[in-house]
Amino acid sequence: MKLHKFLSKVNLKLIAYFITIATAVYTLVFTFLHNKKSDGYILGDWLINYQDGGFKRRGLSGSFFFLLQDLTSFPLNYLVFGFQLTIIVSFFLIYFKIIKNKKLDLLYLSLMLSSVGFVGLFNCVDYAGKKEFIIFLLFALLVFWLTSNKLTKTKEWIIVLGLFITMFLHEIALFFIPYFIIALYLKERKFQVKRYLKYFAAVFIPAILIVLFGKEINEGHSLAILKERGVVFTRGIFFWDINEREYIKNAFDDYRWYFLSLAISIFHVIFYLKTEKISKTIGWMILAAFLFSLPLFVLAIDWGRWMYIHMMFLIIMFPILIKPTKTIWEYSPIQFNKTYLITFVIIFISLIYRVEMSGKGFIFEGLFYRVFFVPFELIHKMI
Repeated sequence: MKLHKFLSKVNLKLIAYFITIATAVYTLVFTFLHNKKSDGYILGDWLINYQDGGFKRRGLSGSFFFLLQDLTSFPLNYLVFGFQLTIIVSFFLIYFKIIKNKKLDLLYLSLMLSSVGFVGLFNCVDYAGKKEFIIFLLFALLVFWLTSNKLTKTKEWIIVLGLFITMFLHEIALFFIPYFIIALYLKERKFQVKRYLKYFAAVFIPAILIVLFGKEINEGHSLAILKERGVVFTRGIFFWDINEREYIKNAFDDYRWYFLSLAISIFHVIFYLKTEKISKTIGWMILAAFLFSLPLFVLAIDWGRWMYIHMMFLIIMFPILIKPTKTIWEYSPIQFNKTYLITFVIIFISLIYRVEMSGKGFIFEGLFYRVFFVPFELIHKMI
């Protein structure tokens, strides 16, 4: 009885703030370590450029940082981290603004604690520093302006322009564009097809240009160009020459476990939708958003990453439907009922397993394992 009384007084809003701040700090630390170590996958992705062979997918970022280096003479590693720092901090600040005046409950916190939610960043350091934080930031801005009733035509065009530019940084913006449409629908509760067209145009026009005119990520001179600029890679995206569909086929004994992780996440989201009494229309729209991203699962090996991005979009989006509060500390107290018990079980399961970015889809090395059994393992790997 005393435990029930204690738990009912636990400030869930404070826990949400703690999770947000801890995730932000953790992400920044490992993003810095990735760059300091010249990680060929994280840092390398930001340094794909047009100088080697001309126009190509993801090449805008590298050429941008080359220009900055020419102007400032700063090392590329630190220029990239400065940009990542700005994007990541901005995202978490906007997300904080989204949730601070929302009446959060244990069920919403369970999404944050999902193995492919905020906890996913703790479980898989390879998520840190990726370009998806740009699209997270754009989506968070849209949701913030929607929830605060500040979305003007000018601001909406800023989001659209941001999506257009982001496509030249990473093509994943194309596969997650439906969430921007769902967010608009959640606020307006009506379909506005003409309004949505500009969002699709913002990602499909660059996609067509990339498919028609884009060259290979490494046209043969990237490594030499980067070496001249002070960055040496011995592995990473510039060395990538793998038939990804064949890779998935050969490693399917590991990949099939992603279906278990996906099943847990689907149950989690459906349980959230039903408990919060969110309309079936929205549920079908979320399903459509997932189906829209299926080509990623066919063409690329990062299945865990795609699942993580989906969950992050849902975490950012669902506050549109949560009741506002008068203070930043107000929350919905824990109610001891069937919903609480199921939510607690979901959280417990989420903390005992993890989903790797690629390869292993389900292993019992979740947050509990990393905190209580090998607390320094990740740092040892990075240093």
